[in-house]
Amino acid sequence: MFDPSHLAALSAILRSGSFERAASELGVTQSAVSQRIRLLEEQVGTPLVIRAQPCRATEAGGRVFRHAEELRLREQELRLDLGMHSAIDGDASIATVKDARGWPAVRLAVNADSLATWFLPALGRAGGLLFDLVVDDQDHSADWLKRGEVRAAISSMARPVQGCDCKPLGALRYLATASPDFVRRWFGDEGATTEGLMRAPMLTFNAKDRLQSRWAERAYGRPVTGPSHWLPSSQAFVDAAVEGLGWGMNPEVLVAPALESGRLCVLKPDCPLDVPLYWHVSRSVERLMTPVTKAVVEVARQRLRPIA
Repeated sequence: MFDPSHLAALSAILRSGSFERAASELGVTQSAVSQRIRLLEEQVGTPLVIRAQPCRATEAGGRVFRHAEELRLREQELRLDLGMHSAIDGDASIATVKDARGWPAVRLAVNADSLATWFLPALGRAGGLLFDLVVDDQDHSADWLKRGEVRAAISSMARPVQGCDCKPLGALRYLATASPDFVRRWFGDEGATTEGLMRAPMLTFNAKDRLQSRWAERAYGRPVTGPSHWLPSSQAFVDAAVEGLGWGMNPEVLVAPALESGRLCVLKPDCPLDVPLYWHVSRSVERLMTPVTKAVVEVARQRLRPIA
């Protein structure tokens, strides 16, 4: 059995990135943290921490870290079951809890555009938890749940992941946008065509991003594979379109100011792309995550469009 103080030291190091910050978080000396990690590594029989800037987990360290965080979550679940005071007992408790060092960390997978548009206000309504966010494409975020690396995920997959509950959230609307100068330069008076889209530079978030091709297939009957800029940032995606670097699919809410000011225009106004989103949460922490789930569903219904 692992010593809880050893597991806490490992979690603190990997969350904070250094032995020094972990010592400050735990209220002990740095040498005490080092000793606990040394004893834990001796017990496991392999290194757990890559001592770099910042510190990172080895493969074994990552497994032990997830185990440690799971224990913290299960402890909070037990406290709830026993009716003990918990920091996650709704908004009223947030004002009374003065020390967040005892809060468990919950790892969630979320797509970048949700993070940039509506997800953070939802987290702001849920107290008593520390959030460790993994950013991945909505078509792939559920894979993190399947591997047991996160406890909840926003995904485009409607079918529940095994061992999880699934709630529909709404659809995030995307518009194919570009600057007026870009449209004139690459598409001319006839506007965007499949041939023009094949020649013109487009914007791609990363290798998993298929939104541009999906939109072109819907709008013109076939996907588009053209020259591309690679920009793994939601805001940079908008800024790049405004600057005329390329055309791309942007969330309607993010480009609304640029559309209103005329800095961007929609390539095909009658053809938006709505991406349905679903909230998958592990049943192992379902009760602990109830305030988060409630907030996510409420904010999503306010900010997203109904799923068709």
